[in-house]
Amino acid sequence: MTAPQFRYYELQLVEPSFDSPLTDLIIDLNHLRKKRLGGTTPPPVFFNLKSIFHMLESIGSARIEGNNTSLLEYIETKLEDKADVPIGVKEIQNIENAMEFIEKNIKDHPINRAFISEIHKMVVNDLPASPKGEGDKTPGQYRKSNLLITKSKHLPPDCILVEEYMDELFHFINRDDSPKFDLLKTAIAHHRFVWIHPFGNGNGRTVRLFTYAMLIKLGFNVDVGRIINPTAVFCNHRNNYYKYLEQADTGEKSGILAWCEYVLRGLKQEIEKIDKLLDYDYLAKEILVPTVNYSIERQYVTDIEAKILRKAIDKKTIQSSDLKDIFQGKHAAELSRQIKKLVNKKMLERVGFKHYIISFGDSYLLRGVMKILGEKGFLPHLDGKL
Repeated sequence: MTAPQFRYYELQLVEPSFDSPLTDLIIDLNHLRKKRLGGTTPPPVFFNLKSIFHMLESIGSARIEGNNTSLLEYIETKLEDKADVPIGVKEIQNIENAMEFIEKNIKDHPINRAFISEIHKMVVNDLPASPKGEGDKTPGQYRKSNLLITKSKHLPPDCILVEEYMDELFHFINRDDSPKFDLLKTAIAHHRFVWIHPFGNGNGRTVRLFTYAMLIKLGFNVDVGRIINPTAVFCNHRNNYYKYLEQADTGEKSGILAWCEYVLRGLKQEIEKIDKLLDYDYLAKEILVPTVNYSIERQYVTDIEAKILRKAIDKKTIQSSDLKDIFQGKHAAELSRQIKKLVNKKMLERVGFKHYIISFGDSYLLRGVMKILGEKGFLPHLDGKL
């Protein structure tokens, strides 16, 4: 492999031709971002699934950087809520915390140096600094030395130029261009951030969160649009991610457009997945019922628990009186106790006054739903077993 080289190119919008597939993607996505979150799936069930997606996609983002924490290890640590966790788990938790920070603050704050520095601090928090770990000796601060990107032909700019290039990038994403360019700017900005590599370590994790923040700012968020975490596209096939980044590194129009098409096509696919989950008939038949079946086959749940869960799936929400046909002749107090057992096991969650929905807080039920979601193509390829 030849030595990496720095190749400067001007940061600018690169427009596709009118008949390009990329143009079609931009039109489709601009339509999708205007649609409000809707569908027949009860919001508490949908947002329960949302937390699972965030967890799995945080693992996927860490995996791109070489984190080998198993799904099972992370699930168990997360559900037990331990204070002392393995470093690999801590790295994933940091990503989840940064995602939560973005969702809470992005509407009221601009995407600027201070905002990105805060994200970077959260990403590398309490991690050993490189080269031994995935932390950074100067969290939130631009790098003060030159570096190489592993397995990349691109050489990032000299450290003395980082601040100038980052200021240019923030100006680029915040300038007042026509909304039709929003998605192109998001894809181009992601590559430019990687091209600059502004921090000593944690650039990959930070740039994917940077892109997440940009897309929420544009309206691709769960409160309005049809998205859970658009950066899943980068986690699905790591080799494709690097391949298209490398094409954009040339600075040539064709390479940058190929990168943009890769990003936006993946974004559209993720949105289409979410539309399926918003259709409760599909969700119940293809995800929830198979989850219960999978769990009872492996004796993760009892026959009685399975019957209650199936009832909850069938009715969307249940109350104790709905269990009369399962526990014939039992008093109301007994029916309430059966509900309480599943609430304590985190298989049911209370919504409203004495109404309950299916929940995935139980580690075994969580394994089941992730297994089924994976089989149906909803989750990133993590190369790991439950």
